[in-house]
Amino acid sequence: MYERRTKPLLPRRAFRVRMAQTILMALALILVSLGIGMAGYHGFEKLSWLDSFENAAMILSGMGPVSPVNTDAGKFFAGCYALYSGLALVSTVALIFAPIFHRFLHKFHLPEDK
Repeated sequence: MYERRTKPLLPRRAFRVRMAQTILMALALILVSLGIGMAGYHGFEKLSWLDSFENAAMILSGMGPVSPVNTDAGKFFAGCYALYSGLALVSTVALIFAPIFHRFLHKFHLPEDK
């Protein structure tokens, strides 16, 4: 996916396209994760779709749940979803910053013009 260190630096236009692609992938990961959380809260806790969205979004962003969890199945789901959300958050940040970090390292290792 990324150019080797022996290759020239990617032009800015191509880099912007690469960034747009990674941002779209990160957005897809967030939307799928949000959908999983909404379905879980709606199914296990019988929350409305709006309340399910609120709880899933708060957990996915690292803030914590809003509505109390009453059922055992809901508590198990909330715990698993919270663990998953932590990994999803870290993965999303890594996905977005990987091309930036790669470009920085690639530019740093380019041979100097004399």
